Amino acid sequence: MSLLVWPKVALAQDSFSDPAGSGPIVGAMQWLQHTLLGTVATVVAIIAVASVGFLMLTGRMSWRYGATVILGCFILFGAASIVGGIQASAGGGL
Repeated sequence: MSLLVWPKVALAQDSFSDPAGSGPIVGAMQWLQHTLLGTVATVVAIIAVASVGFLMLTGRMSWRYGATVILGCFILFGAASIVGGIQASAGGGL
């Protein structure tokens, strides 16, 4: 008779909070995100794009490889906007 009753552990739960005890892990991940996308990363990306552009203009680097580096910087820093656009077009925009 209990075949029609679903156990509570099998049900998915919508929770917008972090699980208990995850404070240090979440803090470390946020620090890593801010470091990788913050001022230091912006300065490194500017130097990389400038040096790649200079090497491309002087003929020391192929245009295809240089464009790949520059496109990678755009994808890295525009990832949040790209994901937001994909979610909005898929109908899951929150």
